[in-house]
Amino acid sequence: MNIIALLQCLQPTLTATTIRQFSRIIFALFAMTGRVTMLGISRWAGKGGSYRTIQRWFYTHIPWAQAFVALFRQHLFQPKAIYILAGDEVVVTKAGKQTFGLDRFFSGLLQKVVPGLAFFALSLVNTSDHTSSPIAVEQVVRSKPASIAPLVPVSPTPVVKAKPGRPRGSKNKNKADVTLTPELQQIQAMIQALLLKLAGWLSVTYVALDGHFGNNNALQMVRQCNLHLISKLRSDSALYVPYTGPQAKRGTRRKYGDRVDYRHLPAEYLKQTTVADGIETRTYQATLLHHEFAQPFALRVVIIVKTNLQTQAWAHVILFSSDLTLAWDKLVAYYRLRFQIEFNFRDAKQYWGLEDFMNITETAVTNAANLALFMVNVADCSRRQICPDESAFSVLDLKAYCRGYKYVTETIKMLREKPDPILISEIFRQVACLGSIHNTVAQLSPP
Repeated sequence: MNIIALLQCLQPTLTATTIRQFSRIIFALFAMTGRVTMLGISRWAGKGGSYRTIQRWFYTHIPWAQAFVALFRQHLFQPKAIYILAGDEVVVTKAGKQTFGLDRFFSGLLQKVVPGLAFFALSLVNTSDHTSSPIAVEQVVRSKPASIAPLVPVSPTPVVKAKPGRPRGSKNKNKADVTLTPELQQIQAMIQALLLKLAGWLSVTYVALDGHFGNNNALQMVRQCNLHLISKLRSDSALYVPYTGPQAKRGTRRKYGDRVDYRHLPAEYLKQTTVADGIETRTYQATLLHHEFAQPFALRVVIIVKTNLQTQAWAHVILFSSDLTLAWDKLVAYYRLRFQIEFNFRDAKQYWGLEDFMNITETAVTNAANLALFMVNVADCSRRQICPDESAFSVLDLKAYCRGYKYVTETIKMLREKPDPILISEIFRQVACLGSIHNTVAQLSPP
């Protein structure tokens, strides 16, 4: 496993010194145990990876956007595969008061609001092999609230009761002209910048986001990027069938028909019925309207109804897309693939220090978070380089493989005479298997 060769694609972006330091950090992350901090990395980095070197690297400005794209295009991109964009926010709990961007965010994992940092990430999901590769990461920094002016007593003004109904002379508002929130503005800027880097070699059509973005503002934000949104609506959303009956001779043309009753969905909408473990799953598809979404845009809606055949208890999920030609099975499959980005967050927290870093400045926090998610891609590249069958070689096997190499090399340095290469290979196989999960490690040669 040649880490320097793996990072050669970053040469136009990073200096040779930064790449050399980066390679030391990557091998230390592969081999180390315990919390991933600058001090922990320096203890495993070996020669050329002192604490001061690691510290200088973390305080170096690194163009992560170009680095993510360069590594993905060189080592992970499959030209014949179809990719979709998936986006989600990850919250990292932090204590103290000095960390850049520290605020209170809702953690989906803990199901409560916690003090910490938030990062929004975009990933490219391969629809063929169901793998996700982080491609862009940015920190969510909320603006400070304006200072509250002192209260000044004001004489009460008489309250005039408004007339019921719509004011005379008011005009209809175009729901397509929305004012994006700072959150949506940041996401839109990330998507637009990414599309410029992907232009010419990778075409993306869909953006899959969770139910938090199942609203008109998010849909308009995605459509302004010339992409289609795939997301989820609230279970109590009011959907209507497009009206197809006769129109009145005068007045506004009628657009909305009957409201959809989720307990009695029309049979012509049914696409599939399956039964497993006493649970009946019915999948419906229709083109429907929603009052809150801009017209004349209809929604491609897929309604999944699950019924317990024994108790008759039921529940439903409403998925939608702005692409009216998208088939129901692809819509469901693409939304399910959105969850692959959660596995990237899990690996970044469990193995690569997204939850452990103790940096507090803006540059250092940015480097630590991007490094953790960048390591997800580096680990995938290394696993494919060492063992083509990734399913038989996990991240734990990769760490055991590198840790065994580290132990063997440090032990050999203490010997007066270097042992026979065959003996070294056998020692390496035995040591590497100590922390591995699969037996594949025992069949590999030392790096």
